[in-house]
Amino acid sequence: MKFSEKWLREWVNPAIDTDALSEQLSMAGLEVDGVDPVAGDFQGVVIGEVVECGQHPDADKLRVTKVNVGEDELLDIVCGAANCRAGLKVAVAKVGATLPGDFKIKKAKLRGQPSHGMLCAFEELGMAESSDGILELPMDAPIGQDIREYFGLNDVTIDVDLTANRSDCLGIKGLAREVGVLNSIDVTEVAITPVTPTIDDKISIELVNSEACPRYLGRVIKGVNVKAETPFWMVEKLRRCGVRSIDPVVDVTNYVLLELGHPMHAFDLSQIEGGIKVRNASENEELVLLDGNTAKLNPSTLLIADDNKALAMAGIFGGEQSGVSDETKDILLESAFFAPLAIAGQARSYGLHTDASHRYERGVDPVLQRDAMERATGLLLEIVGGEAGPIVEAVSEADLPKERQVTLRRERLDRVIGYHIEDAKVSDILTRLGLAVTFAGDQWQATVPSYRFDISIEEDLIEEVARVFGYNNIPNVAPTAALKMTDHQEARLPVARFRDELVSRGYQEAITYSFVDPKAQQQLHPEADALILPHPISVEMSAMRVSLMTGLINAVSYNQNRQQSRIRLFETGLKFIKDDNAENGVRQTAVIGGIAYGNTHNEHWSVPSRKVDFFDVKGDVEALLALCNDKARFSFKAEASDGLHPGQSAAIYADGKKVGFIGAVHPQLLKPLELKDTPYVFEIDMAALENRLLPEAVSISKFPSNRRDIAILVADDVKIGDILECIEKVGGNQLVDLNLFDVYKGQGVEPDHKSLAIALTLQAVDRTLEEKDISAVVENVVAELAKQFNASLRD
Repeated sequence: MKFSEKWLREWVNPAIDTDALSEQLSMAGLEVDGVDPVAGDFQGVVIGEVVECGQHPDADKLRVTKVNVGEDELLDIVCGAANCRAGLKVAVAKVGATLPGDFKIKKAKLRGQPSHGMLCAFEELGMAESSDGILELPMDAPIGQDIREYFGLNDVTIDVDLTANRSDCLGIKGLAREVGVLNSIDVTEVAITPVTPTIDDKISIELVNSEACPRYLGRVIKGVNVKAETPFWMVEKLRRCGVRSIDPVVDVTNYVLLELGHPMHAFDLSQIEGGIKVRNASENEELVLLDGNTAKLNPSTLLIADDNKALAMAGIFGGEQSGVSDETKDILLESAFFAPLAIAGQARSYGLHTDASHRYERGVDPVLQRDAMERATGLLLEIVGGEAGPIVEAVSEADLPKERQVTLRRERLDRVIGYHIEDAKVSDILTRLGLAVTFAGDQWQATVPSYRFDISIEEDLIEEVARVFGYNNIPNVAPTAALKMTDHQEARLPVARFRDELVSRGYQEAITYSFVDPKAQQQLHPEADALILPHPISVEMSAMRVSLMTGLINAVSYNQNRQQSRIRLFETGLKFIKDDNAENGVRQTAVIGGIAYGNTHNEHWSVPSRKVDFFDVKGDVEALLALCNDKARFSFKAEASDGLHPGQSAAIYADGKKVGFIGAVHPQLLKPLELKDTPYVFEIDMAALENRLLPEAVSISKFPSNRRDIAILVADDVKIGDILECIEKVGGNQLVDLNLFDVYKGQGVEPDHKSLAIALTLQAVDRTLEEKDISAVVENVVAELAKQFNASLRD
């Protein structure tokens, strides 16, 4: 927002210069983007009166004038402006004057006529980019007075870049309030006197959408003269704030906008049919705007309408038909409060950005409407005349912003700021900010004023206290931190440890979407009841994944289509399972999964080429399980899983509970999933891997170990894992190592049977085992194997 420093100082005048004021505003969060003079650098320009104005004898476009500048003699000046005439008060640059651009005025002759000066236009004084004719001053302008003094041009325009939360400073009133707080001085507000109605004319108002517009005020003013001239003081204040003068009615609404920070609008009363209705746009409704463009209105756009048509886009832009024109005699003045969310984004959707929408979408004071109406009415009656009717107000108290109470604790304030500000100072800051404050029990109870939309929680009050006190006044204190040992569970394995292990085994980490193609997932997990997104990015990404397998397979397909023949990928993430007992009906399970495709190794002369198989991937999984240092917890069982080859898949169990799977993708799915060859996949719940068994130090046996080999015959369907588990249980503490070193089928072994050669290593920690001790253990093992698996010793 641009504002005139001089105008601001009419409200509050701190004893600091412009630079200090700009620095103060910036440090308080109202960043100053620029400070520019309100006029060019010129000297020696005074007010004069054209006494005579005649045609130049030798030039059609020039006039010869005599100008009174309050000196003993009239000045002869040749002027080329079409609006030059006798009796006009003008700006005269006398001989010796300096205009912007270091242009010096000298005595001259123009087409034979002497010219001892120059009649100036706004453009020539650096007060406008362009102008039509010379500057016309009010008739009461004192002759001979310096123009800089008369206009008060020793002023600057300050451009403040306000953040979206500080809409309360989008007016001189709010800025003055802020400067008053920063300098602990009082603000002199403009006196707003209610206008007594002189006519009874009024118009009905209906709030169809009261949630978007909870308050709307209207006032009829009849018999206005829109051709009246806007006072020069108002035009100049508007100019210094970056607003161009248009006509007196628009100028007054713009003036109130800049002064109080409240947008207003005026309608031509003759164009309104019936009463005012604040409603949303209808389907396919259109409105011709003030700039002549036709807007096709969205149903979400709030309108000001009469009984038959739309008049304006509420809080954004007026309509051409209902706008004030040169023929307007009667007006309806509008002052309303629109909810920020009802206006936010609407202007941009039409490619518009107006001063009104800029303020409404950030929030205006919901109790300022009547003051704005009275202020604008008084100015209009003073400038354009007319008679004012009573103010008609439609309000929905239930939809207006509610009063907010916020608590500020002393302990919290000191801890966040890191500095103790005296209680009285804190109370003074909050009070000057407009908050009604009470202090008791080391805490402040503050009632937030209606114009501060940005204050709702304790941290907002802390920020206000800190910035008003001055960030630069808070001493720099080096932070201190006491050394403290962190809580660390040695048994807990971080996810990074499993990632590192897979990377060391040739895998690369992948990150896939949590939402997948429901068709592909249904093929892999036909029994899964997946969660379907109500508003997906696309149909191919509309289902939440029930395992990592869908995304990893898709990644393999993508890579093989780009001539990658060997692919190793893994991922850690969440899978999402419907569960009525879980929060929000969804159970989120952290898992780690991987996929292997192609050859076991990259092509090399020293390594034979071979496709990856089940046992390659099983070895990778066993390496992950080995990190838990508790091999006995885990087991693999041949078991069919969704989407996997029934003869090449297994379930992974931990403590008797299924925690994962491993296997080859089913051959029937290769073509639908666009796979050229069979990939092998695995997935394990991270909860089963998070904790490892910590090793315990034990004494190393000083006594020799003894090895005994046994060869047993068992049926083909007996699993070696079950046999080894049985031997471990029977062997007891003396069994320190167990190893299957041979599997034989053939001559000497019955059909449907196999011979298993197993090495048992026995050792005691307190003595040397005798033969009878060793034999007893071996005999117990053989007996138990015979009992459980019908095993017999091979001859």
